[in-house]
Amino acid sequence: MGVIRLIARLPYPALLWLGRRLGALVQWLPSPRRHIVQVNIGLCFPELGAAEQAALIDANLRDVGLMLVEFALGWMGSDRQIARIPLQVEGLEHLAAARAQGKGVLLVGGHFSHLELCARLVSQRIRIAGMYRRMDSDVFEWNVLRARLDYADAMFEKEDLRGTVKYLRNGGTLWYAPDQDMRSKDSVFVPFFGVPAATITATHHLARMSGALVIPFFHRRLPGSEGYVLRLGAPLRDFPGADVHHDTARINGCIEQMVREAPAQYLWAHKRFKTRPPGQPPVY
Repeated sequence: MGVIRLIARLPYPALLWLGRRLGALVQWLPSPRRHIVQVNIGLCFPELGAAEQAALIDANLRDVGLMLVEFALGWMGSDRQIARIPLQVEGLEHLAAARAQGKGVLLVGGHFSHLELCARLVSQRIRIAGMYRRMDSDVFEWNVLRARLDYADAMFEKEDLRGTVKYLRNGGTLWYAPDQDMRSKDSVFVPFFGVPAATITATHHLARMSGALVIPFFHRRLPGSEGYVLRLGAPLRDFPGADVHHDTARINGCIEQMVREAPAQYLWAHKRFKTRPPGQPPVY
């Protein structure tokens, strides 16, 4: 935690320089994560040639270095440092319209490398809460939760369904990323880049129980030190519907569209397709 705090004190351009140096190291160090990234990109981008896939794999591994320093900045950076980061925010009118209706909002996004920092950045404009999975380390859990609560309305553990629904019913805005294989009984197989992916159905259920609107939330790092673009889309129409499979597939489709805009910045090192449909062999 001491090292993380020191990294977070660096000026933004210096922090990015360090992240790129770390990323170059990650790219060349032997790691089982390279195999996971390679499998995921091969499954999701079969239209790319071998050289294009290899270039995307290398770019994604280099992005891990930026992810490490961005996590440090998102958790431990001062308000002054965060305010100095170049930022473009699009689509706030959709959130304002939802609030005018007295509706809660689910901001649904994906696990991009800069998700923690972008949650901190968007909190400069709007009050948000988040859902999270408790960390294995008690030291990290205490420090990170404390840091998140400095800028967030609340943080709900993924099991706290009652608290989450109450917050949304009261008009709150919740950031949520349902794009990881949680190996949960509340999952269905729906396509992600055309590949059957075990996907949690919580977006459908949270929207149904709370009456919240579901708004896609995308964030992208710009080249150099140009900062970030955060984009809130229009609320999904007729969501939730009667079919949980259809709704969950719609969410995967939204996240897939986000990933295609910045594929190198997505967390391909996660075993997204670890859980396989019955009778299908493992891919990792």
